[in-house]
Order: sequence, then structure tokens, then C-alpha cells
Amino acid sequence: MKTAHALAAALLLASLPALAAAPATPEKVTVCAACHGADGKATQPIYPNLAGQYANYLEHSLKEYRAGNRKNAIMGAQAAGLSDAEIRALAEYFAAQRSPLYTPSVHGQHK
Repeated sequence: MKTAHALAAALLLASLPALAAAPATPEKVTVCAACHGADGKATQPIYPNLAGQYANYLEHSLKEYRAGNRKNAIMGAQAAGLSDAEIRALAEYFAAQRSPLYTPSVHGQHK
């Protein structure tokens, strides 16, 4: 019994860094979820998966939609009202989600 408790405690302690590192769910995720899914896995094949994409790519893309440099009527309208902080939070959230796609890491680790 002591071994089981020690094992459970060790597993809990080992998972704490991962839990602490996970970004909070941004408030604006509900808007994105209609097409891209709450966890970044697209609801329909015509929409891209956001889960596991690089945060800097997602952030750059949203800022380009907001500025009108990247053209898409739906995304332009959705990004128009986002602040830089909201864009960063969304990018970090979706980047941290488990992806159904293979995304090689630039840091030598696979997602």
C-alpha cells in the first residue's frame, strides 16, 4: 500500500510542471472554436487545425489578418477587434494543444 501511495505521489509531482506550463484558456477561444474547435482541431476539413502550430506563426498570422495584409473576410473581421495581448494568448493556447498533425519542433522535440 505504501508503494502505491509513493507511486501516486511521484506521478502527481512529475505532472505539476506540465500543469503549470499549460496556458490558461483565453476568453476569445469561444469565437475561434466555431470553426477551429475549442482545442484547435478544426470542426470541418475546410478550416485549418490550429493545435500544435507554432505560436509565433499563429501570432503573426492573426496580426496580418488584423492589419489587412492577409486577406480573408472572415478572419479579417475576427482579428480586427483583438488586442496584441489577446492575439498572443490565443497563439500560445493553440500552440500548446496536442496536434493531430506532425509538427516538427525547432527545439529538437516532437509535439
